[in-house]
Formats: sequence, C-alpha cells, structure tokens
Amino acid sequence: MTQPATTGRGSTRRAVVTAAGAAGLAATLAACGEDDDGGGSGGGDAGGTQDTGSAQPSQSAGDGQSSGGDGMELAKTSQIPEGGGMVFKDHKVVVTQPSAGEFKAFSSICTHAGCSVGDVSGGTINCPCHRSKFDITDGSVKGGLARKPLPGAQITVRGDSIRMA
Repeated sequence: MTQPATTGRGSTRRAVVTAAGAAGLAATLAACGEDDDGGGSGGGDAGGTQDTGSAQPSQSAGDGQSSGGDGMELAKTSQIPEGGGMVFKDHKVVVTQPSAGEFKAFSSICTHAGCSVGDVSGGTINCPCHRSKFDITDGSVKGGLARKPLPGAQITVRGDSIRMA
C-alpha cells in the first residue's frame, strides 16, 4: 500500500482539503442560515408616506450633513428618483420613492445571504450576490433566492430633507 502524500508538516493533502472544504461549507451555511431565522421584520409596509426608513447613499447625495433633532440628513427629496431609490451603504439603508412625494426606507442588507443590495432600478431593490429583487413600495420579494422581505427602516421627511429618524 502506498503512503499518502504529505504537505511537509505531517498532514495529508486529503486532511488539508477536507478541512478547507469544511470551513467553506460552514461559512456558506452560516450566511444562508440567516434567511431561515426570525431576525427580519414581517416585511409589509415600511411605514407611512412621510415617516419610514432610511440611510446614507452609496452615492454622495447629502453625505453626512447633520442638523436639528431629526438625525443626520441622508439626502434631499430631489435626489431620490420617482419610481427608484438610493442605497446608503454606510447606514445600511435604502430609500425609495415609489410615487411622487412618497418615501419609504428599508434595510439594505439582503435577507438571503447578508449581502448589501447594489441598486434600485425597474421598480425593485436589487442584490448583486444572488439576484434577489425586492419591491420598492413594501420590500417584498419579487425574485431571486431571498424568501423574506427587506425589513423597514425609519426616516423622517421634512420639507425637502430626508433624515434618519
């Protein structure tokens, strides 16, 4: 019988490959397991027309301006396109404007594997990792591997300013 090939430290290649595979599997199961826990909100409506959820955009619209008691300004209402939205990666929030003057906010963390959503287009919030899509009006799943809606987040809209609540 032949001796197993070694890595020079006394470990067999098979043991090294097995350990690496087990670590990868554990990481994958941990990430995908987030979809199965009860951690998200029930989805549904993220709140009222003027008071829902928010965060800071991945684009530089209104970055970090602060004033008043309503929290940090995320963006001006004119910066959120009607029928679209903006992802605020630093604050883990996405703000949408489903119809004129109606602003909603949701977590920007995909409920499938914990990736950050990438953009808002075509009436959906889109995750680049596994192509999950969420509705801009209520965060519900519209496609991809996600099974749970994006949880709502809180924002306040006063005049032309969208702020973290």
